[in-house]
Amino acid sequence: MKLRVIAPQTLRPCTIELPPSKSIANRVLVLSALNGITPQQVIRQSVDSLCDDIRVMVQLLQTVLSEKDSTDAALDVGAAGTAMRFATAFLAVQDGCHTITGTERLQQRPIGILVDALRQLGAQIDYLGKEGYPPLRITGNPAMKGGDITLDGGISSQFISALLMIAPTMQEGLTLHLQGQLVSTPYLYITTQLMRQFGAKLEWTDERTVSIQRGFNYPPTADAPHIESDWTAASYWYEIAAISGGKWPVSQVRTLRADSLQGDRVCHEIFQQLNERQRAHEPFHYDFEDCPDLVQTLVVTCCMNAVPFRFTGLRTLRIKETDRISALQTELAKMGFTLEATDDMLAWDGHSSHPISLPLEGELEGASISTYHDHRMAMAFAPCALRLGEIIIEDPDVVRKSYPTYWDDLHKLGFTLCRI
Repeated sequence: MKLRVIAPQTLRPCTIELPPSKSIANRVLVLSALNGITPQQVIRQSVDSLCDDIRVMVQLLQTVLSEKDSTDAALDVGAAGTAMRFATAFLAVQDGCHTITGTERLQQRPIGILVDALRQLGAQIDYLGKEGYPPLRITGNPAMKGGDITLDGGISSQFISALLMIAPTMQEGLTLHLQGQLVSTPYLYITTQLMRQFGAKLEWTDERTVSIQRGFNYPPTADAPHIESDWTAASYWYEIAAISGGKWPVSQVRTLRADSLQGDRVCHEIFQQLNERQRAHEPFHYDFEDCPDLVQTLVVTCCMNAVPFRFTGLRTLRIKETDRISALQTELAKMGFTLEATDDMLAWDGHSSHPISLPLEGELEGASISTYHDHRMAMAFAPCALRLGEIIIEDPDVVRKSYPTYWDDLHKLGFTLCRI
């Protein structure tokens, strides 16, 4: 299935309501479950209306919390990497034996560092396939001892967050020592702030060491913390505003909080800097170490607006839903952009083999973009229709992973969408 996205002559004024942040939602769901709060009490809307990453976590927790015995229940999280990591830690401190698996791509994403850490703390986890990768069989231990553990701070922040959230259930709590350069630290901030809202007692004794005491102190009558709108989803509307030359005001996007817990709130600042570089005809340099999910949006925007760039801090992009560095190189090459890349950097010198204008006639009209089962590829490339006249997005339903109403919202702006 493919989707032809045709740009309108004029963008309509309309209000965009963003989906909930899956980063916050999945943490709130896990912390709530650890405090006896069911997913239904946290997420009050229909499960079918949720993005895949939140829906999968809701369904997994509902299954585990409703079990009557400790039979070996099989849990499939699909392509949801966050659910795989958080659920692995959650199941390690629950009664029963569970098998957890996912898509073929998810089974290629490493999880050995988290499993090793959980084993050190007293978990019983076995690999059912390749060593270091899902699927896993987890035999829960609600009386996990805990203690001290050391991890590389350069690994996925989700591994660290998964350990932090279950730490208050451990007999001795947890003291976590992080070595090396930390990555995606705003996501650790989300985790620790939400844990505090649930009454967890934690303290950063230095910039590399966090100690969490045993026990939560969450009032049984309290509601679960509020789940904010998704700042990463907002980036695609900032992209549309930028590519359209401000003809569509990003102020039409509602429910965003400037004081958000989300690190991707920096999206607003990044696009301001991009606009300044564009007006000054200067290259744009930025370190995305703390906000890697914004990279695809900014790379595509810079190419469409002919702004040379050099982006660093990309080392986690190779192990996302796809190898995002390679995917960006391949798909932008179809439009004449040759990107220089390393494992930590992407750059474009401002030259392309095709001039970018609106509308574009000839071989680029209706360019077909592969999405590699990656929702962010689809959403980052769709706004290119504003520059190219139209674009074809392959596997468009992949946006359900984080933003199921994305195509509906594009239609509100006047885009014509035709499935082919």
